[in-house]
Formats: sequence, structure tokens, C-alpha cells
Amino acid sequence: MEELQVPGTSGAEDVTLVSARPAGIAGPLPLLYYMRGGGMITGNASSVLPRLLREWALPLGLAVVSVAYRLAPQTRYPGQLDDCYAGLLRVSEHAAALGVDADRVVIGGKSAGGGLAAALALLSRDRGGPEAVGQLLLCPMLDDRNDSFSAHQMAGGDLWDRASNATAWQAVLGDRYGAPDVPPYAAPARATDLSGLPPAYIDVGSTETFRDEEVAYAQAIWRAGGQSELHVWAGAFHGFDTFAPEAALSRDAREARTRRLRRVLSA
Repeated sequence: MEELQVPGTSGAEDVTLVSARPAGIAGPLPLLYYMRGGGMITGNASSVLPRLLREWALPLGLAVVSVAYRLAPQTRYPGQLDDCYAGLLRVSEHAAALGVDADRVVIGGKSAGGGLAAALALLSRDRGGPEAVGQLLLCPMLDDRNDSFSAHQMAGGDLWDRASNATAWQAVLGDRYGAPDVPPYAAPARATDLSGLPPAYIDVGSTETFRDEEVAYAQAIWRAGGQSELHVWAGAFHGFDTFAPEAALSRDAREARTRRLRRVLSA
């Protein structure tokens, strides 16, 4: 494991990237550029590396970079996304020195990190930045409006329910929370143009707050002419594979994600 310090955007403080790769594999490796969960209000970049290495880096022979983006409410939007974009630019520009293949990068994340990954794909498209070969969006946090049927249906029942979601979005957006002009780079569900994005893999549980916003996002990608593979895991709650890693459903979900990564990176 190695920590890299890269310049932030617009004079912001340096961004820490935590990188790791399988030992003994020569040549530039494909890269999973990953954003952790935690509602953008908690968590750290290093904590996810053991799982990423075990589940994907070792079996698939890929490198991983986890972004230590700044947390809300101390840093509000767009600070988190700026950190992720600054890291992506640096990794792309210095791919050879890092031993990664800039033409085989997947942008991914879970929960809040999945939302940041979706936003990063939009931002990079619109700024003419690095082009990823895929998005891996695991139960992504996409919609600050927090008003879907599933958000109301699962209120008080999911591990990350409507109240938790509102708390996190308020921390990230401050006075802009729920406003009609929240940009899609803050909440990707606000996007009106989802064309020209890397193919997306989206998964979510059927009994979690984010279910309906994930389904709507996949449908919007299809309507825009893009590619999206959507999995709604029956009976699964938010973070089910973390809390019950040995459950048959969790194993199925991990295998489906691994198959998708293998297909995308071998195309």
C-alpha cells in the first residue's frame, strides 16, 4: 500500500490517494479508481483496500486507488468531487509512472462513493477529462431530493434510511439542499443529459432507500442511448454484502460485480 499526495484543484489542499496492487505482476495494470462510502460525512480511504484487494485486485490482476476526499460538513460541495477529479487527472497523466493502463480505468464506488463515481463520470465527460471504460456504481447515493417511493417506503426500516440520507445531504449541500438548481455534479439524479457516459453497472437492494433512484438512473441512461447493467437484489438492504458477507445473496452480488469488471477490462 502506498499513499500519494496530489495537488488539489483551484488552490485546494493536496489530495491523498491510497494505492495498492498485486505483487509480482509486471506491466501496466488496469485500474479501479474507487470512492468509499460513508455519506460523504465519515469514512477513510484505507479501510476499503483489504476488500478491494481480496475481491478484485488479486483475482483480476488490477491496481486500485482509493481517494481520501474531504468530508462534509467541514467541506461542502464541490469539495469532495473536486478531490476525486484532481486525483483522476493525476493518475491519468502519470499512469506510466504508477504502472497503470490509462486506457483501462473503471470509476467505482459504494453508497456515497457510488454517487461520487457517477458525478465524476459526468464531470469528466463535460470537461473533456480522462475517459473511463466503465462505471461500477454500488447502491449509489444519487438524489438529494430524497423523495422517491422507496425512500418513503423504507423510512425507519433500512440501515440508511430517509432521515440518515437527509442528514448527509444537508451536510454536503448546506443551504442548497433540496433547491431546484442543485447541479448534477452534486446529485447525478438531477442530470438531464446522460449520453456519452462510460457503460454503467448499477446494483441495489430491493428493500433499501436508494432502490428507486437507482432504477430511474439506469432507465435514464438507456433512454439517452447508453449502456447500463442493473441488478436489484431481492430482499437486500443497504450494505447487505458488508454486514452479511457470507450470505448466498452477498456471494451472488460479488460474483456478478466481478464478472462485469472482467468483461469490461478484457473488452
